Amino acid sequence: MITTGGPITRTTAALPPRTDEVPPLATPRDAAREAAERELSKPLYHQNDPSPIQRAIDRFWEWLGDLVNSASDATPGGLVGILVIVVVVALLIGALWWRLGSPRRAATSAGLLFDEGVRSAADHRTSAEAHAAAGHWTEAVQERMRAVVRSLEERTLLDPRPGRTADEAAAEAARSLPAHGAELHAAARTFDDVTYGARPADSGTYARLRDLDLALERAKPVLTTAGGPAA
Repeated sequence: MITTGGPITRTTAALPPRTDEVPPLATPRDAAREAAERELSKPLYHQNDPSPIQRAIDRFWEWLGDLVNSASDATPGGLVGILVIVVVVALLIGALWWRLGSPRRAATSAGLLFDEGVRSAADHRTSAEAHAAAGHWTEAVQERMRAVVRSLEERTLLDPRPGRTADEAAAEAARSLPAHGAELHAAARTFDDVTYGARPADSGTYARLRDLDLALERAKPVLTTAGGPAA
């Protein structure tokens, strides 16, 4: 009778180890990672990936969402508070834009009053009335201001001078018509606003310029000397 641990077991244990067995394959960690990266970089695994534009859009919306969430946490009233603040800021910007005009006006307010050949005051008045009848208030205001200045030149209250601006014309005319100085400066400012500041004109704006034009037609100039108005 053969029992466990008997002669067969002892004989097997006494045999020398086999040398023809292949040891298990061991791949270095870095090489395995590089092989995996090469495999995953194949187009087969990226057919359904979003495009670069889509990824950029997704990242933008994620950033915007995080920003809104952070702002709502820090703002009293949460999201409703943010909306109220945005509305108030928009109203303030609109009010400043309307009051000060477009930022372009500061850079171009020194533009020329006349941008074409010499025309008479009557011609400018006719054009102004035609624009007003058509509801083109910006053009009507421009032509009426040109009529004002051309009329003063025709009456020799202003020296005809190419390149004169509305502000310069108002300042020069106010010396001989001091009673209308404030109105002349306001008219020049209106001309600059609608011409270079993209500020809309209306019927009331045009009516004030027309009234000024008619008033200046009847106004008597004050004689001036080198030092100012004569006594």
